[in-house]
Amino acid sequence: MTDRLPIDDALPALREALAAHGRAVLVAPPGAGKTTRVPLALLDLVPGRMLMLEPRRLAARAAAERLAAGLDEAVGGRVGFRIRGESVAGSRIEVVTEGILTRMIQSDPSLARIGCVIFDEFHERSLNADLGLALVWEARGALREDLAILVMSATLEAEPVATLLDDAPVIRSEGRVFPVETRWLDRPLPAGARLVPEAARLIVQAEAETRDTGGTILAFLPGEGEIRRVMALLRDTGCEVLPLYGALDAGAQRAALSVPGVQRRIVLATAIAETSLTIPAVRVVVDAGRARRARFDPGSGMSRLVTERVSRAEADQRRGRAGRVAPGVCYRMWARAEEGALPAFAPPEIVAADLAGLALELAAWGAAPDNLAFLTPPPDAALAEARALLVQLGALDTAGRITGHGRALVRLPLHPRLAHMLTLAGAPAADLAALLSARDPLRGAPADLSLRLAAIRDPQGFAARHPYQADRAGLFRLRDDARRLRRLATGDGSAEGPAGHGAMAALAYPDRIGLRRRGDAPRFVLSGGKGAVLDAGDPLAGQRLIVAVDLDGDGREARVRMAAALDEQTLRDLYGARIHEVAICEWSRREGRVLTRLQERLGALVLSDRNWAGASEEAVARAAFEGLRQDGLPWTRAAARLRARIALVEGLGPVDEASLLEDGQWLLPWLGQARTLADLRALDLVEPLKARIGWEGQQRLAAEVPAHFVTPLGRRVAIDYSHETPSIELKLQEVFGVTQHPKVAGRPLRISLLSPGGKPVQVTTDLPGFWANSYAEVRKEMRGRYPRHPWPEDPTQAAPTTRAKPRGT
Repeated sequence: MTDRLPIDDALPALREALAAHGRAVLVAPPGAGKTTRVPLALLDLVPGRMLMLEPRRLAARAAAERLAAGLDEAVGGRVGFRIRGESVAGSRIEVVTEGILTRMIQSDPSLARIGCVIFDEFHERSLNADLGLALVWEARGALREDLAILVMSATLEAEPVATLLDDAPVIRSEGRVFPVETRWLDRPLPAGARLVPEAARLIVQAEAETRDTGGTILAFLPGEGEIRRVMALLRDTGCEVLPLYGALDAGAQRAALSVPGVQRRIVLATAIAETSLTIPAVRVVVDAGRARRARFDPGSGMSRLVTERVSRAEADQRRGRAGRVAPGVCYRMWARAEEGALPAFAPPEIVAADLAGLALELAAWGAAPDNLAFLTPPPDAALAEARALLVQLGALDTAGRITGHGRALVRLPLHPRLAHMLTLAGAPAADLAALLSARDPLRGAPADLSLRLAAIRDPQGFAARHPYQADRAGLFRLRDDARRLRRLATGDGSAEGPAGHGAMAALAYPDRIGLRRRGDAPRFVLSGGKGAVLDAGDPLAGQRLIVAVDLDGDGREARVRMAAALDEQTLRDLYGARIHEVAICEWSRREGRVLTRLQERLGALVLSDRNWAGASEEAVARAAFEGLRQDGLPWTRAAARLRARIALVEGLGPVDEASLLEDGQWLLPWLGQARTLADLRALDLVEPLKARIGWEGQQRLAAEVPAHFVTPLGRRVAIDYSHETPSIELKLQEVFGVTQHPKVAGRPLRISLLSPGGKPVQVTTDLPGFWANSYAEVRKEMRGRYPRHPWPEDPTQAAPTTRAKPRGT
């Protein structure tokens, strides 16, 4: 370690902090040398082995190689590494990916023989790093006070982490960064501009403008697909163009990290190159300003990769890559005015990821999130969704405690869904588990999983027989991963489970079993309740049942990207205990009638549906009442008058429509034979309303708010109580001789006096006053119009009548 690095100045303070407190937070910018120097500087201070966590496999392997080189050794001496599918033992320092620490501490909570755990690149805030720190901190407090913890970061705000670790000392290294000139676009890209051609154009511009400067150009793109397409556009630049992303094979990764030759080099990388990797001779950075992140929707239970704007912290890290070895230039694919709209930091993975694995690990650890030192607590909704899935898989009981099956799943390096599948189906499920753990190796292929499985089993032959664009290196990696998983399944003692990849997929995705809807389009309802759609031309489009293992995450109707066909008998064999017969008696708004069906259901799937004649009258009545709730109560004139009367008597209950429809018990006895909307609209509410208030209520009603007014001739006239004042209508001649105005419940009636032709001639609440004042004018006008009807000068002395005078009189 003869070359001096900026971190060297901070090492004495770091050693002192760890020796005195056993914990520290180190903040050092990219290029300061923390990954390369710190573990070596602690070798004589830390008894036992050191674990250093890296967020990615490529970074873990590269860090181990640089550390070993710092000791003039090959990997496998004092320095080793462990990543998925590959490990080299080291006696003092072991560089591991973050998920491996979780498995280590679950099997040995004391981390025996480990003296220090180093969390490198903690600013990336991966889910496994957050969980690992929470578990290690609790283990230190309960079992290992001597266990040292060091959190290292390039851009993290150190104080919250230091506070989390009981006010751990914070050590800062200023680093050594050469000046970097930043060049922005003159104006924002137009709406709808495509990222790949714009990025390629900017890279070509950067290469031309910095040709005299020389050095490698490092361009940041969101993912493998963009990298491949940009590579195709840069063929004629005269430069060596190399890709760098996590799924790239080790040889191609080492090529991108090697010292460049005479030809100028352009490295197209994902965010993997932001911090922990050293790419030699970089003098120019081109930042497309995008990052790809996993986002989980707890409502749909689906994760999807989304492309988002980078944060300011990420942009600064990328920019800093241009100034590690000499003054450099950074080209940003956005206008300077857009900079302020960028978020300060990328969101922690724990707030946006699928939390099924986290929920299972917490259950295995035996602690709730509130009891652990999480820098950012997991969101309640996503955690609840994850636990519901684990209960469905049998990994947790209904009280949230881990089961024996759940403990078997924790031991497998897979998502709980896939671990469940591998445990139950055994070694034959290894190919499928490997496939579903990685990205789709076939681009442009139909959704059928069988194509991918055939490609994994024979990568060479498949490419020759099929036209689909296959990631051959990825297929060989998947085949190797499947072999390792097959050994794990065999070693776990798993019995041979259901045959067929559709059945295996259904074990992993019980909530994504899809049943085709009626109609021509290949639309499916999933057992979890969401909708999904296949491309109309897909070979699986005609299947009645599928298992959708990969969807685009659309909350309304997700598009199926990978799926397997499933036959109904296999489904019944797997989930017969969860299939329930459900008797349906409900109102159909669409058909306008009561439907009585007998259905077999699995979650949201209706596997069979037939007529049911056994519905009780009460069930039919309740369904019909729901129809009334939707259509409204059928108010005849008589029923409306009765309701108005009831409303006037205190203590008989509310009779507004909302109250009457809140509880249908009062109406159910009259609905047992009502099946259609026509039946409901023909319903007479008079008797149900009377029954609702009971016999005593009816007696009070008759006494306090009578239904009729009896005229002097003995005729019963219905009283209308729908207005503020009770009202009646009758012909003027019928109240001749009445000298006192009629009253109801102590209030005068509002009388509409009608002409012999039935037209209103006067409305009054004071009949004696009408006789004395207005009657003479009415008589003058009416006697000429209706001469055969009596119009006496003194109506108070005349006899009431409804008859006309005989002709000729």
